Amino acid sequence: MKYSQLAELYEKLSSTTKSLEKTDILAKFLNKLKKEQDKSIIYLLKGKIFPDYDESEIGISLQLTIKALSKATGYQETKIVEEFKLLGDLGKVAELLTSSKEQSTLSSTKLTAEKVLINLRKLVEFEGKGTVEKKISLIAELLTSASPTEAKYLARTLLGNLRIGIGEGVLRDAIVVACCPKDNKAIPSKGREGSGFSWGCDEEKVKQLKEQVQEAYNTSNDFALVFEKACQGKLKEIVIDTEKPLKVMLYPKADDFQDAFDRLGKPCIFEYKYDGFRMLIHKNNNGIKLFTRRLDNVAKQFPDVVKYVKENIKAESFIIDSEAIGYDPKTKKFLPFQTISQRIKRKYDIEKLVKKLPIEINVFDILYYNGENLIKKPFEKRHEILKKIIKNDKYHLKLAEQIKTSSEKEAEEFYNKALEEGHEGVMAKSIDAPYKPGSRIGYGLKIKPQDQDFDLVIVKAEYGTGKRAGWLTSYTVACLQQDQFLEIGKVSTGLKEKPEEGLSFEEVTKKLKPLITKENGREVEVKPKIVITVTYQNIQKSPTYKSGFALRFPRFTRLRLDRNTEDITTLAEIEKEYQRANN
Repeated sequence: MKYSQLAELYEKLSSTTKSLEKTDILAKFLNKLKKEQDKSIIYLLKGKIFPDYDESEIGISLQLTIKALSKATGYQETKIVEEFKLLGDLGKVAELLTSSKEQSTLSSTKLTAEKVLINLRKLVEFEGKGTVEKKISLIAELLTSASPTEAKYLARTLLGNLRIGIGEGVLRDAIVVACCPKDNKAIPSKGREGSGFSWGCDEEKVKQLKEQVQEAYNTSNDFALVFEKACQGKLKEIVIDTEKPLKVMLYPKADDFQDAFDRLGKPCIFEYKYDGFRMLIHKNNNGIKLFTRRLDNVAKQFPDVVKYVKENIKAESFIIDSEAIGYDPKTKKFLPFQTISQRIKRKYDIEKLVKKLPIEINVFDILYYNGENLIKKPFEKRHEILKKIIKNDKYHLKLAEQIKTSSEKEAEEFYNKALEEGHEGVMAKSIDAPYKPGSRIGYGLKIKPQDQDFDLVIVKAEYGTGKRAGWLTSYTVACLQQDQFLEIGKVSTGLKEKPEEGLSFEEVTKKLKPLITKENGREVEVKPKIVITVTYQNIQKSPTYKSGFALRFPRFTRLRLDRNTEDITTLAEIEKEYQRANN
């Protein structure tokens, strides 16, 4: 496939903000992609080159992309930087400079999408001496063959921000349109934008198809595989795999214990809600993998957990869901997530951190056991298997604290006990529920003190002044609405100036700088990757932000390196909280 076809698609998608129109445009493209042998081109639709579960990263900075653009166009780097400051988008700079190349000879080679994938994937393989020069040459090779429009989207792909507004939901629905059975073709028809899709065919059938595609994606985290199987009518062939991560099941909030029983039925199972991070533990003949909610394998960072799994779980193969929590090795008191979060990304001094910041694994679910897929089985049955194979080893690996009850009083006593022991609250779970990867469907609910906080993603930041000059100190945060990030406020309090005092402006700045995609004076736009927990006093309606709401007195309380942007607070959840607070 010619890369120009992709560039043309990007242009069409960026010309509209309406989900229905994007779905229609994308579905027509996917119909063409059906004929291509290599379905991995679909990764490029989200500005990626690998499946979501693949940890490989292109590793290209803004500065390196500028160097490659200079080599491809003949313009000095200073000229490119000047244009970038003026336009604020390196993609537009690439488009401008490519349209007036200073090269004496222009390449007549036509770019293909396959060639783009090949070159970008090679970038991941380079290591050691000469790596930077090799990367620049590979990128320049693509840019030299690119038309102005192609160059724009190549630069944006390298920086991880296509700016075309395509997320998981739109891509899922486009696959449904392109691949659903011909006798029941789903074609979006005009409807009120924002009210959902109007499909022009049996809506119940479309709903089922969307659920099937979503479930296949949540299980595989691979849209190319989902697209291929959907076209073949074989989505059911996509099942959980001990070699690959899947999305964990998520839980919405309950107002109180009565609300939990009303929604889940009686009796319920209640478990401690720990202040840690989710860890999916996979074991097969190839060893043990530990996956976070971001689908990162952190087995190297947690050799202690690998040891505990070997010693305390008796099974040949499994996928187990758990929560990792830190504790003080001297006092044995449990520590907040922020204290142990540094272990997740650590690449050195690992053994030292194992001793300094030990963790306990609390197991609460099993999805796969000795060759059998368990996700359709009732939760209580799954938990019975856990009891048989887990050897409880306090401060290492154990079953999560749990009771089964129909009594609000007993549930509340269990809840108070959890709080007294330093935990966040409790989880209420339906005894008959299956495990639904990636879902907030309500098979389980979380109950904790009414701390007013949201998990949000940073989309913009602003440099400080005076003694904070050089640091990004004010952060514009956004919630999720379908595939869009909608701004809801600015956060500038909660961080420290000195790293030894806690999470600092310097640490957050280091994480944000490589993600910068646009500059405008002191303000920068960043790739939406850094998730933070924000507390606030209340929510108010506001025309200032796209969400229609603003947080009063927001405060940065946690850096959530374990969270994916698809898991952040949704606009619907914020609207619900606003209604609850005002009633």
